[in-house]
Amino acid sequence: MSNATTTITVCKLAELPAGEMRLIDADDRKIGVFHCQDGQLYAIEDRCSHDDGPLAEGEFDASSCTVECPRHGSLFDIRTGKPRTLPAYRPVDTFEVRIDHDEVKLEL
Repeated sequence: MSNATTTITVCKLAELPAGEMRLIDADDRKIGVFHCQDGQLYAIEDRCSHDDGPLAEGEFDASSCTVECPRHGSLFDIRTGKPRTLPAYRPVDTFEVRIDHDEVKLEL
């Protein structure tokens, strides 16, 4: 099997200011790309590990770099994909995000 990564251009950095999130379709799944208040960019899959519901569309707290599942309220750390509160207890996938020539790039 190949371990090759795929790089996707999400948007221009100026189009994703701190405190904002961009939801994209990539590799047959939805991924949320978040710009936290600390200036860092993170990406997690848009799937709550509790019930497979949408996650990235929940309330995003840019200062703590967390997102709350809109269905049952589990709070996930966007940096690690790990839930901080129940009912979710399994982490979700995270992806590397980088800035290249003022563009936000996602590594799959």
